[in-house]
Amino acid sequence: MTDFTVYKCDHEGHVVWQYDGVVLERGAHFVCLQATFNGRESDAGFVTFRKGDVFTEWFYTDRWYNVFRIEDGQNRQLKGWYCNITRPAVIEPASVRADDLALDVFVQPDGTVILLDEDEFDALDLPAADYQQAQHAVEAIRQRVTRRTAPFQDIQRP
Repeated sequence: MTDFTVYKCDHEGHVVWQYDGVVLERGAHFVCLQATFNGRESDAGFVTFRKGDVFTEWFYTDRWYNVFRIEDGQNRQLKGWYCNITRPAVIEPASVRADDLALDVFVQPDGTVILLDEDEFDALDLPAADYQQAQHAVEAIRQRVTRRTAPFQDIQRP
């Protein structure tokens, strides 16, 4: 396990947030890391983020999204998966950068998919190809959820 820095960038490539994590696994087109939420408590309506929550995060160089599996920091209960629609990540030996395109998908533990921030996404000045890739990314996430394909294999259907 190695220290690793995540750089979250806006759609123009400017760093808006950075934090550290620990690499769990690397592959030809991805990195998986674990990070602890250190921000302020935030109730998004569909999930509450609390200091100490554990995030297992996948960043891909060949996909237009990343996925954060969120567990409660105290009891490790699954809260869901937060998926950021992004340009493909740039993975370096000790860091990853991803340009966030504002559109997000939240997957509840039972597999319910919630599309978020569509207005913010629509307001971005993006090339047409980026809009199209973002829509394809949402559909790819939906398909992985339906099939329970990694990292959504832990969906707890009733």
